[in-house]
Amino acid sequence: MTSAASEKPNRADALPKSWDPSQVESAMYERWVDAGYFAADASSDKPPYSIVLPPPNVTGSLHMGHALDHTIMDTLSRRKRMQGYEVLWLPGMDHAGIATQSVVEKQLAVDGKTKEDFGRELFIDKVWDWKRESGGQIQWQMRHLGDGVDWSRDRFTMDEGLSRAVQTIFKRLYDAGLIYRAERLVNWSPVLKTGISDLEVDYKDVDGELVSLRYGSLDDNEPHVIVATTRVETMLGDTAVAVHPEDERYRSLIGTTLYHPITERQIPIVADDYVDPEFGSGAVKITPAHDPNDFELGLRHNLAMPTIMDESGKIAGTGTEFDGMDRFEAREQIRLRLAAEGRVVARKHPYVHSVGHSERSGEPIEPRLSMQWWVKVESLAKSAGDAVRNGEVKIHPASQEPRWFDWVDNMHDWCISRQLWWGHRIPIWYGPEGEIVCVGPDEQAPEGFVQDHDVLDTWFSSGLWPFSTMGWPESTAELQKFYPTSVLVTGYDILFFWVARMMMFGMFVSDDPALAAGKTGKQVPFQDVFLHGLIRDQFGKKMSKSRGNGIDPLDWITEYGADATRFTLARGAQPGGDLSVGTPHVTASRSFITKLFNATKFALMNGAEPGELPARETLTDADRWILDRLDEVVADTDSTLDRYEFNKAFEGLYHFAWDELCDWYLELAKVQFTDSEERAASTRIVLGNVLDSLLRLLHPAIPFVTESLWQALTGGESIVISAWPTGSGVPADSVSDRRIADTQRLITEIRRFRSDQGLADKQKVAAKLIGLDAADLTAQQASVANLARLTEPGADFAATASLEVRLSTGTVTVELDTSGSIDLDAERRRLEKDLAAAEKELIQTAAKLGNEAFLAKAPENVVDKIKGRREVATAEAARIKARLAELEGK
Repeated sequence: MTSAASEKPNRADALPKSWDPSQVESAMYERWVDAGYFAADASSDKPPYSIVLPPPNVTGSLHMGHALDHTIMDTLSRRKRMQGYEVLWLPGMDHAGIATQSVVEKQLAVDGKTKEDFGRELFIDKVWDWKRESGGQIQWQMRHLGDGVDWSRDRFTMDEGLSRAVQTIFKRLYDAGLIYRAERLVNWSPVLKTGISDLEVDYKDVDGELVSLRYGSLDDNEPHVIVATTRVETMLGDTAVAVHPEDERYRSLIGTTLYHPITERQIPIVADDYVDPEFGSGAVKITPAHDPNDFELGLRHNLAMPTIMDESGKIAGTGTEFDGMDRFEAREQIRLRLAAEGRVVARKHPYVHSVGHSERSGEPIEPRLSMQWWVKVESLAKSAGDAVRNGEVKIHPASQEPRWFDWVDNMHDWCISRQLWWGHRIPIWYGPEGEIVCVGPDEQAPEGFVQDHDVLDTWFSSGLWPFSTMGWPESTAELQKFYPTSVLVTGYDILFFWVARMMMFGMFVSDDPALAAGKTGKQVPFQDVFLHGLIRDQFGKKMSKSRGNGIDPLDWITEYGADATRFTLARGAQPGGDLSVGTPHVTASRSFITKLFNATKFALMNGAEPGELPARETLTDADRWILDRLDEVVADTDSTLDRYEFNKAFEGLYHFAWDELCDWYLELAKVQFTDSEERAASTRIVLGNVLDSLLRLLHPAIPFVTESLWQALTGGESIVISAWPTGSGVPADSVSDRRIADTQRLITEIRRFRSDQGLADKQKVAAKLIGLDAADLTAQQASVANLARLTEPGADFAATASLEVRLSTGTVTVELDTSGSIDLDAERRRLEKDLAAAEKELIQTAAKLGNEAFLAKAPENVVDKIKGRREVATAEAARIKARLAELEGK
């Protein structure tokens, strides 16, 4: 370090000896929160930018998919805050009806209790107690990840304000004729005794059985059909057999009836295009109350739809000896009876097929006809589709739009009722004479009326999340400032379930004065939808509990730090693309952070600090080159982040920081530090400015280490509230760029040549550089010598090795005196081995090129490739022979 630099306090002393995230991150995060950096001001004159956090289930903990979500949202929020926006990133959690009720019921079961032992009100009190005690786990994890959310606006889908929003929109939909009650088929969980959504059903391949049954007469000469089923017990609810209308085998039977072998009813044979005549026997048993396809067929043919199971999955109401049996026991017993009667004509066991299971309780779900509340979605879904078609909402990547349209254009009515106690209770009340009234949040039910026992699907309340969390249905400053939200970040796997519901509800209330006051046009819930892919392991396999390949992000944060965890995710996040991560990825991120820390500390030790740059013409080629590259990186980072291409943005920053700043400019700067004081001073400012901008560019993804380094470098309050870098506006210097590119090539070739000569990396060798003037690299001579480990030749210099390096404006010859620098015997043996390999390649290529039959049949590109191999081998053999000749006299 020069004397002038040493006169100032060494800012490197503000940094620890090495970067240990465990000693820094938690305390730093709390300082940010206490300082109010993440608090949004609805009265601010700054342009708004808002994101609502997809609410994780209160029962859960953050998995790696959540960590990806949060990293992306925090990256967007931090950047926009630095760009001068008033940023609201609003946190919250979902009450997770089924999941939460299941957790509390399991706790009660430990003491031999059920929810019925306490009654509805006391049980709900216990759920609230559990939420207060256990609901902070996710918040704790978010803090460790570094989420810059506005904690003062934390929301919960069951809090008072959101409950009011739920009641309000339910009544509006009901009054508009968009909510109705009907008996329809639902996914039924016999363990939970409730209908569940499609999202809460996991499909698994299981070993079952396929049983072929004979309906009708046992006499082959009398009418009968063969049907196959994997669920024999459902035959108790069969009300028809269906065949294809053009199937010649059954044409004479269409419209007739068949004997049901257990209920002894006569059931009709109906014709329907749904039946595939090529599959099996071409005849299908129809159980409308227990199969979704059969239900639709039953509606078309006006079939009876008897429910044959109760809420717990036991056979009920059939009038047979199987009533009271569990469905699986009945499956076996019915099959045995039918087999004894000669009606089982075939049985394939095991028969692997896909069966839906309840995500929460694990048992196979039962399609079951049930009286439920439904949302009529046709008009709502059309509005959601039109918002994307009209460009009011943009989906990133656009390649996901066809999936969106396919879903919203063909959406079925939505079952919104759940037979649970924990959740938003349906605001429908029933009178003593069968009257039905919907009660709004400011209304009272008539005396003597009883409220519906069911609660709403969790997705109903989370579908209001973008505006209910800001105070709707009241008109609030938050809604006026931050709604519509700027972007929704989520995985493409819940595009349909959650995003579609938010879009439907958002468009339904888009003209509400609370949302639209002072604004033009319909208020969509968000302007952009960024869909990322799934997290996979380092081998590209989907993470799952069964595979045992899941990664807990808190484990990574503990071992590698939040920055390394976040950078791993940000560097791989791309619109719609899956992301593979594993230990090699996070260790590479940790190495990058260590490199950045050490480089900045080195710069500080040498007096680097940001400031007003000296006149452009006084700077060196290396200075102008790195400043121009910084301008390019700023522009590239902005354009890629604006397109949500996080992977490109942070991959570019990674390589700029490591490959260009650390590997080249810092090494070139070392030479300039030993030059004149004026040159050293300008180098400190250039390096300080480049690091200042680089740290700010990296901050959104790696906030902790950049905060420590930036404060030490600049003395500023916090990088969180610093300005986002912008380009200098200075035209790029193509001459400096060319000179540095040639310098890099020259140094790289000398290093390669030294390696070929067997020279140690740190060993200095006397050398002459001939042709630097012609190549316009005279000013780079000291840098080349320093980085290539070359010394000035003495009076007795004798070249023992040389190479020529062709550059853009000329050729530089490098002559080196390697005498006494290498093990001559070892070098001869190495060269002789390489020569043997080159001569073997020459023999092989010559044989092929001398084979007329081969040349006549081989494609031209194959022949050209072999000729190229021969040329390379010829040149290599000549080079090695020349080198051996040089060593001959030593």
